[in-house]
Amino acid sequence: METADFEILKKVIENFNIAGKVLSVENYGSGHINDTYLVVEEQPEGKKRYILQRMNTDIFLNTEELMENITGVTHHLEEKIKKRGGDPMRETLHVIPTKDKAFYFRDVDGSCYRMYTFIEDATSFDAVKKPEDFYESAVAFGNFQSLLADYPAETLHETIPDFHNTGKRFRTFLKAVQENDQGRVMKAQQEISFVMNHEADMTVLTDMQKKGELPLRVTHNDTKLNNIMLDNRTGKAICVIDLDTVMPGLSVYDFGDSIRFGANTAAEDEEDVSKVSLDLNLYEMYVKGYIEGCKGSLTKNELKMLPMGAKIMTLECGMRFLTDYLEGDVYFKVHKKDHNLIRCRTQFALVADMEKKWSEMEAIIRKYS
Repeated sequence: METADFEILKKVIENFNIAGKVLSVENYGSGHINDTYLVVEEQPEGKKRYILQRMNTDIFLNTEELMENITGVTHHLEEKIKKRGGDPMRETLHVIPTKDKAFYFRDVDGSCYRMYTFIEDATSFDAVKKPEDFYESAVAFGNFQSLLADYPAETLHETIPDFHNTGKRFRTFLKAVQENDQGRVMKAQQEISFVMNHEADMTVLTDMQKKGELPLRVTHNDTKLNNIMLDNRTGKAICVIDLDTVMPGLSVYDFGDSIRFGANTAAEDEEDVSKVSLDLNLYEMYVKGYIEGCKGSLTKNELKMLPMGAKIMTLECGMRFLTDYLEGDVYFKVHKKDHNLIRCRTQFALVADMEKKWSEMEAIIRKYS
């Protein structure tokens, strides 16, 4: 790190309620949203490490609401973990307040920073190295749901409004097809037809929620393996991290996005869709872990709709890729020709395979419910 950058960050760190001499500040992790740094301080009891983040205020427009969500949820988790006899300093994120007792610091240039205690002797992975890792992530996200089952989800802010409002995403898609600004509709006729043929699925979950058939929950909304910390010694999941997208939502969203991402036999942008399928072994492993982690906190309807959560999250993601393709690739970064069209085909192929395996998916849910 350049000396000038170090001095700027050192001044930022001085505003947080920690006591010690800053020894080093280094870039850390593989995240694409926030700028993350590992801070090492010399304190009377020895060296201590922290995570410092410069938050992306282009994506998260209201820092106050974002941090209210995170601090509310982490305080609740700390209390629940204590009651269960766990270690709240390792099993949830711990936000370091500023010396002014705020939960983030705004620099003179408008940049917003927050600080967490570093979770020692634990690692996160960007990809599944062994099936047990996927199971552990399921247990962790299920446990996250269990610990927050009594949290008043309606008090959380929507940091990204209508994030999983699939019906609204569908209307945006229809508008993109109608306007055809980039002249790409003809090239995507098959994919457009696929979405249109699934119109009836778009509001199934939100309609159930409106009728009170699915409860509003605290949802993580980015349930990838790399948002789980695994203990270096035991390999067990100990902590859910990256709480920026914690919002009110449905439990089936988090479950479904995990399956979409983790139980697909192909990469998200695999061009040969014959390689795309739902790995039922990984699906069952995740179902087992998630339901175990939830510890009976899910309702009968939530359990029943878990396969639909997987289908809708995959369909929604594919529709978002297709919409972005039709609009000229303005949201998702693309790295090759027709990248978003390729991505949407992969998602739709996974949806189609789920539909073929629907009875098996439902049977697996019944097995562990």
